[in-house]
Amino acid sequence: MINKIKFTKMHGAGNDYIYVDVTKYPIVAPERKAIEWSKYHTGIGSDGLILIGTSEIADFSMRIFNADGSEAMMCGNGSRCVGKYVYEYGLTHQTEITLETLAGIKVLKLNIENSKVTSVTVDMGTPLEIERIRLEGKYPLQSTRISMGNPHLVTFVEDITSINLSETGPELERYPLFPDRTNVEFAQIIDKDKIRMRVWERGSGITQACGTGACATAVAAFENGLTGRKCDIIMDGGTVTIEWEQASGHILMTGPATKVFDGEIEN
Repeated sequence: MINKIKFTKMHGAGNDYIYVDVTKYPIVAPERKAIEWSKYHTGIGSDGLILIGTSEIADFSMRIFNADGSEAMMCGNGSRCVGKYVYEYGLTHQTEITLETLAGIKVLKLNIENSKVTSVTVDMGTPLEIERIRLEGKYPLQSTRISMGNPHLVTFVEDITSINLSETGPELERYPLFPDRTNVEFAQIIDKDKIRMRVWERGSGITQACGTGACATAVAAFENGLTGRKCDIIMDGGTVTIEWEQASGHILMTGPATKVFDGEIEN
């Protein structure tokens, strides 16, 4: 008998993942499934696989596997879609839920219209390891190194269209300073509360958006005196609003969560 798994394809600002409720459909070797299913021509097509499960310390848990099979610590866009999934599929009736991730517990506030989740605000916690650095060698860049539970390298440029992300992204991801690799963001300041950003995600390559990358970019912009504590981050797939609360020191990310389709696939 062929074992079939039901999945939902969703995206947050174009950052698309395959979502599976593993309480109903346990998955063996999710690393391998993430590679197979993420392929656009021979699989479902996505930036990776997200598993929604139970938790002893939160309302739900989330595990993220990138398109190359590596496990990610956190995904801001993915967490918003998990909020939409658990509410709209009747796993919870709460509009504020906690989510266990490898980067700690995140709090999701669901914005509801006509019984549908239209957007989600995620408390991403406090940024860590904020450090201005200069990269030498082939790419002499003045950048900011930030952890949002996962590593980021943010570089501000005058013209983001001048960056060959497919070339610089993989090289900076594996720059010697980052033994576990890093996510790479290039950003251009549009005005005091608007930033254009593109991202090369560790383990996935160029993606339409990155929630933790948007947070890191907003933090780097404020730390470098380029913006205030609240700004819009415009990415290839859409826009999120990032606010760095002064009182709590926490980063709040608000953005869309969109269902694409439901499907079945052989396990």
